[in-house]
Amino acid sequence: MTQTQKKIAGLAASLAIAGTLAFPALTMATDALNTNDLGVGAIGSSIKLGSGDIRQTAARIINVALGFLGIIAVVIVLLGGFKYMIAGGNEDKTAEARKLIVSGIIGLAIILSAWTITSFVISRLVTATQEE
Repeated sequence: MTQTQKKIAGLAASLAIAGTLAFPALTMATDALNTNDLGVGAIGSSIKLGSGDIRQTAARIINVALGFLGIIAVVIVLLGGFKYMIAGGNEDKTAEARKLIVSGIIGLAIILSAWTITSFVISRLVTATQEE
């Protein structure tokens, strides 16, 4: 391909991307949507949205995410221990297993400290913004 052909191909690709991005905006440029357009009116009151506090919901989500990360860190430590057991005295394999174990323990320490910090911040946020 020559330089001119590359420039033309680049221009065509750029125009195609711009057209693809602009096309939905042009087709959706009609009236604003209302609840009947989305089918919410047909469903009626069967939709149950949460009425809990958003701060507590965020705290629950963070706790679940940190719980999954904790499980992953424990699995890494267990994998390192398994590799250490089956190393058979090989120095390279035992060094790799030790690295896995240390990495898992460091990960657990980071996850526990993150959980402590977020628990403290969320509890302070909840107590500071409560109505009396």
